[in-house]
Amino acid sequence: MNKQKTQIPELNDGVLSEDPISQFNDWYRQAVERGIAMPDAMALATATRDGRPSVRMVLLKQVDKGGLVFYTNYESRKGKELSENPRAALTFFWAELNRSVRVEGFVEKLSEGESDRYFASRPRESQLSSHVSSQSSVVEGRAQLDGKYEQLRSDFEGRPIPRPALWGGYRLRPERIEFWQQRFARLNDRILFTLGPDGSWSTCRLAP
Repeated sequence: MNKQKTQIPELNDGVLSEDPISQFNDWYRQAVERGIAMPDAMALATATRDGRPSVRMVLLKQVDKGGLVFYTNYESRKGKELSENPRAALTFFWAELNRSVRVEGFVEKLSEGESDRYFASRPRESQLSSHVSSQSSVVEGRAQLDGKYEQLRSDFEGRPIPRPALWGGYRLRPERIEFWQQRFARLNDRILFTLGPDGSWSTCRLAP
């Protein structure tokens, strides 16, 4: 039997916050309260300098007035593409709420201090794996990774694990944020926020 989906109000213009970050936080909170599995999962799309795209799932770690934060290896495919072309797009999809959010904008690295503080808060196993994995590079096999993990676990036993120099955070500073909500007959609601040159947000409704 399918789960009954939560009844949510229609996405009329007047129900949205004037600040899209506040609106995102409201929807994210509702996804968490609904018990949706991994509400922080988001598809991150990047592209090379010449426009060759790639996409993968990453986890949202923080939202603030500056934007949306995630962490990764700087030498991973996404890290290299962001170095060449510091623009990206994110998509969240919360099926149980019939909602999605799309975000586009400029991406910048977090400060070393911000990355250090977050790294120190991670589980020890995750700290070790950040040292083990040269993300996106070719490995001989699983045994190579497991062996390196066990060696590093022994090497760091009883002492703090430092953040790898090639691992840290990024903040996507939004320029466009679209809120999508499903309706009957695929006449879905789409409200787009666009950041103007003066730093203010304007809104419009898009055809489904």
